[in-house]
Amino acid sequence: MYTAAKVFLVALAIPTIFGLSDEMQELANQLHTTCIGETGAAEDAITNARNGDFSEADSFKCYIKCLLSQMAIIDDNDGTIDVDAMVAVLPEEIQEATEPIIRKCGSIIGANPCDSAWLTHKCYYKESPEHYFLI
Repeated sequence: MYTAAKVFLVALAIPTIFGLSDEMQELANQLHTTCIGETGAAEDAITNARNGDFSEADSFKCYIKCLLSQMAIIDDNDGTIDVDAMVAVLPEEIQEATEPIIRKCGSIIGANPCDSAWLTHKCYYKESPEHYFLI
């Protein structure tokens, strides 16, 4: 499992935008690869979500849940997102802009944990598309 301190994100933007160190970029890539492998999510679904087009495919929903799960930010049983944990993994340089969005969206509970992760990420994008990213 990846530590939240090392792999910042879950959900909010393309990592290279924030100039992640090589180590952080490598960890983000490993997380991405792990979750693609576990879920079979399509790369184009991930790319499209960065522009607000969220696929309704279960594999994509579970990809987002996998990212959150790997960082210990989501309860795997009921899909509740730990908002404080999500905020804690944000880099300082974007925390001021993104923390209010994360707190406003909270944890949106769906039909299952994958759906909850997906719905919450859709909220992040809706509230602030300019700050949203997905690895």
